[in-house]
Amino acid sequence: MKKIILNVNSDSDILEYIINNTDYKKNKVKSFFKYKEVLVNDKVVNKLPLLVHKGDIISIELNKKIDTIFNIIYEDNEILVVEKEAGLLTIGTSNKEVNTLYRQVREYAKKCNFQVFIVNRLDKETSGIVMFAKSERIKMNYQNNWNELVTKRNYIAVVEGKVLKDGRIDNLLFEEANTFVHSSKIGKRAITNYHVIKSNNKYTLLDISIETGRKNQIRVHMQELGHPIVGDKKYGSKINSKNRMYLHCYELEIKNPLSNKIYNFKCECPKSIYELVE
Repeated sequence: MKKIILNVNSDSDILEYIINNTDYKKNKVKSFFKYKEVLVNDKVVNKLPLLVHKGDIISIELNKKIDTIFNIIYEDNEILVVEKEAGLLTIGTSNKEVNTLYRQVREYAKKCNFQVFIVNRLDKETSGIVMFAKSERIKMNYQNNWNELVTKRNYIAVVEGKVLKDGRIDNLLFEEANTFVHSSKIGKRAITNYHVIKSNNKYTLLDISIETGRKNQIRVHMQELGHPIVGDKKYGSKINSKNRMYLHCYELEIKNPLSNKIYNFKCECPKSIYELVE
């Protein structure tokens, strides 16, 4: 069970305090209270509003139950687009992983009387936009032509060290034994463009766009650039982080394969990502 501890440093409304001191949106925070996951000084909060005082300790015990409250970015009769938080698997690799984004969305879909099928995925430690289809036919329409249909895939990342200028990486990536990915003379072409937003003595904030969607593409390219993503231990980061990589998919633009309508989906970047480079 994941547990978050907040030491209250000023008298505040508890709902606003949690929102202002975590990356969670208002609807998500409200769900914590709904499922009795919030405690103040080890006592469960049963009713809102509630004023907390300096010196109080707020603890949030996540995943007591499967939380079906998540941020919906867009929904129509064909697709559902949601925001995945960092530290949550898109879909489980075994029956032991109870709380996954897919399971949350599936429970929501069950209540609304439709099915869901995953169209794209994000790594567990990455946050951002994930798309679901409401039928297997629609899912396959998107997946079979994914690279041709996607016109924008944009990310915000914080990397280690100071990146001095914008750049473009265009090479081949090869996956070893279904685990580790690296550049190679054989493999699939991967193209990553990066733009420097700001930096300090330790980190650089990058706006990243990808022209291809290879497994671990951004993570590998940043490592091989000499600037691994903060918190990405698999690909070279030596910095501990709060159950996340500092990588967030904030924009996905895609064409409907049947109508040719262009959808542009965006979600806010967690404030903790910007704070690291302030």
